[in-house]
Amino acid sequence: MELHPQTQELLDQMNEVEAPPAWEQPLDELRINFNELVVSLGAPGPQLKRVENRDIPGPHGAIPVRIYWPDDAAPGPLPMFVHFHGSGFVVLGLDSHDNVCRELAQGAGCIVVAVDYRKAPENKFPKPTDDAWAATEWAVANCAELGGDAARLAVGGDSAGGCLAAVVAQRAAREGAPKIALQLLVYPVTDMSNDTDSYRRFADGFNLTADMMRWFVRTYLNGDDEKTDPTAAPLRAGDVSGVAPALIITASHDPLLDDGIKYGEKLRAAGVPATHTDYPGQIHGFWNFSARIDAAHEARAEACAALREAFAGS
Repeated sequence: MELHPQTQELLDQMNEVEAPPAWEQPLDELRINFNELVVSLGAPGPQLKRVENRDIPGPHGAIPVRIYWPDDAAPGPLPMFVHFHGSGFVVLGLDSHDNVCRELAQGAGCIVVAVDYRKAPENKFPKPTDDAWAATEWAVANCAELGGDAARLAVGGDSAGGCLAAVVAQRAAREGAPKIALQLLVYPVTDMSNDTDSYRRFADGFNLTADMMRWFVRTYLNGDDEKTDPTAAPLRAGDVSGVAPALIITASHDPLLDDGIKYGEKLRAAGVPATHTDYPGQIHGFWNFSARIDAAHEARAEACAALREAFAGS
């Protein structure tokens, strides 16, 4: 399968840029460069009338969140979507995914609570997962003040954020609350072994490299023994029956392709409804590259439709 022409053109431009590996760059510069790149490749989202930044309480200190309300929504409490941005557990934040959250809020007709969870190496596992769970609990506890409906709740994110969403969905199932209508997982990290066929096939030259992903995992975890911890690697969970239904979106030319495929298979084997859509000719990050890649809008439209359907059935 060939890359989509839009994606090939962008990838050629990205590959022409000479830069040292991520692990050889000063962390502050790495984070700035990642954020500037992702922001530059994203088309502006809808200009919503109400968007607020807040700090909410968490087990390791305050957690920054950005809350989006859709324009011209139907009267009454609105569905809620807790969003965890992609990051490799190390980079990016609220600004890098602002256009995504705006598009999801308006397209799905829901309140989006975007969570700027803690990042490694300053805050290693399990602090990001702790933040993700705390933010989900906060959204439920404060739904009345936000104008939301806790009975219509979804979680989701891309890459590392997809991992956090899957971990939250598994914990909610174990604890019996909150009830989650959908987990939206965009090329999620579900395993920490970094040793699959897609890691080998797309090891280099497709934006996210296998070596970069392995460095992210080393930076995030405290040791190799945590690679099999299901709260770090949701694919390693023994029993996933009863977790929320899933929409899993993957990119065909992505080291993480098999992570998404295998997690969908695991969910379906446990009787969990799990839809998997692979976007042909796409690379890791396409979800964010809406200024250059039309498939980003197609994937977001699919996500909005899945969220609306899940909320209607809650």
